[in-house]
Amino acid sequence: MTPEDGRMSFAEHLGELRRRLIFSVAAVAAGFLACYYFSERLYWLLASPLIKALPEGQEFMVFTGVVEPFFIYLKVALLGGIILGSPVVLYQAWAFVAPGLYRNERRWFVFTVFFSVVLFAGGAAFAFWVVFPFGFKYLLSFSTEGLKPFLSMGQYFSIATRLLVAFGLVFQLPLAILVLSRLGAVSARQLVGWWRYALILILVASAVITPTPDVFNQMLMAGPLLVLYCLGVLIAWLFGKKKEKGPRAQPGGAGES
Repeated sequence: MTPEDGRMSFAEHLGELRRRLIFSVAAVAAGFLACYYFSERLYWLLASPLIKALPEGQEFMVFTGVVEPFFIYLKVALLGGIILGSPVVLYQAWAFVAPGLYRNERRWFVFTVFFSVVLFAGGAAFAFWVVFPFGFKYLLSFSTEGLKPFLSMGQYFSIATRLLVAFGLVFQLPLAILVLSRLGAVSARQLVGWWRYALILILVASAVITPTPDVFNQMLMAGPLLVLYCLGVLIAWLFGKKKEKGPRAQPGGAGES
């Protein structure tokens, strides 16, 4: 159960890392070129929750600079390229670190990366399909006859991507708790005892991470975070490192006459 035989010099490690990085960059670049052709459609797909929430007859967006649409479409294509190229990037990372890992460490590495990707995708999907429609509808409800929304492409792209990334990251909470519980750093009993502090941290994190300052959208993040924390407690209870019981005192030991 030892890492694979064969030692690489520092220069060989650098050469291997360079080769893996080239493959990763090439995969992202290929994904970028493929997505740039559809960048306009991809942008309006990303903007569809906002467009649907706009008042009737005002389903449009504006750009405030001559080159704004061009650069926004570039950013959309780059985001799509990263998503399309991520399987290659993850494989290259695995191929680079796997030879130096033990067999059980390899299993944990694959498990952690796989579920991290799944949880990130789940968080981004939750943001897009749940938070965006309800959040934008609520925020746009303040428009009146004398107060009309004037929405910029760049501003929306910035808010949307920040929310997608934020929800993708906070959905990593159960996995983080699993890793810590397996290492013995936390236990289910401790997590239950810390629920008051966890609630405060969740509310503070929701206020900091959410790009919009309204309480409604902050609660849309705090609610799932609280559920994920409870799920993490259950995971720690089921799969956490069990404390070893101390050896029982043997009869006839020292101190007995």
